[in-house]
Amino acid sequence: MSQSVRILLILASIVIILAGIKTASAVLVPFLLSIFIAISCYPIVEFAAKYRVPRWLAIILVIVLIVIMGMFLAGLVGQSMNDFSARLPQYQAQLGEKMVWLTNQLQVLDIRIDKKQLLSHFDPGMAMGLASNLLSGLGGVMANFMLILLTVVFMLFEADSFPRKVHIAMDDPDMKIQHIDRFLVSVKNYLAIKTGVSLATGILAGLLLYVLGVDHYMLWAVSAFLLNYIPNIGSIIAALPAVLLALVQLGPSTAGLVALGYFMINMVMGNVIEPRFMGRGLGLSTLVVFLSLIFWGWLLGAVGMLLSVPLTMIVKIALESNEDSSWLATLLGSENIEPNEKTNIEIAE
Repeated sequence: MSQSVRILLILASIVIILAGIKTASAVLVPFLLSIFIAISCYPIVEFAAKYRVPRWLAIILVIVLIVIMGMFLAGLVGQSMNDFSARLPQYQAQLGEKMVWLTNQLQVLDIRIDKKQLLSHFDPGMAMGLASNLLSGLGGVMANFMLILLTVVFMLFEADSFPRKVHIAMDDPDMKIQHIDRFLVSVKNYLAIKTGVSLATGILAGLLLYVLGVDHYMLWAVSAFLLNYIPNIGSIIAALPAVLLALVQLGPSTAGLVALGYFMINMVMGNVIEPRFMGRGLGLSTLVVFLSLIFWGWLLGAVGMLLSVPLTMIVKIALESNEDSSWLATLLGSENIEPNEKTNIEIAE
């Protein structure tokens, strides 16, 4: 078989696989979300095992925690949407006053802008729309909450035996294939550490907005937590609605403080805390991050956008595990990648 025919067959297979994934997204999305939740929560079960807590009890406690967080998130989104809708006329009036002042200042400089046209481009409803679109997409998936919950329970119970099953399936009963172990450990550590860093980012963002008096600070904190899974551009997307609402509600000075606060939080978390625990070689290029957001969002919807970087990282780690496909992993890496460098996600000592 010629090389060109082989390439065409590979590309055709990829297209067929992607079409199948998109068609089966209603089934795959809850399953992927279950895997994501199970991997993120597994370190809690491991931590409890160190203190001789029975495995079944640790899993029950984790499930109770997931249920509480799910109910909290659902109530938070619903309440915030209702509150925002009730206050929208007030926000629009405040924004109108600021736009009148701005247009008057521009007229002094002989710059004339239609106030109505300007207001149409700065609708305060955008502040809620940017964050609620993602959360609303997740709400549709959470309709399968019980299915996701049961899947997580079974995954947590079988987490210890899964690596051995993979080795046996790969005809390696003595567990000598190191790249399988490396792949499983890297994915687990990446998701666990990223979840911890994202949680800290959300808490700090919520405290910042609470201190400054910005409305719906809990909703923006949850948005910061979820969008922190998307590096580089996720923090910008999370900051935009909070800064816009602070501008409308409290004025330019407070909006500037919100923007500065988000910048400092993401600088510390993204450039100090996260590299401290994840080590070198984690990065994807900024272009790959942006394209993965579009690709996984198109393929799997809102959940695909949320999990775009973890899914791309899994693909990158899998490609690195095979010498024939390692060149593709290099293309996905950041611009600072060294020759023969591989993703190495480890919990730092």
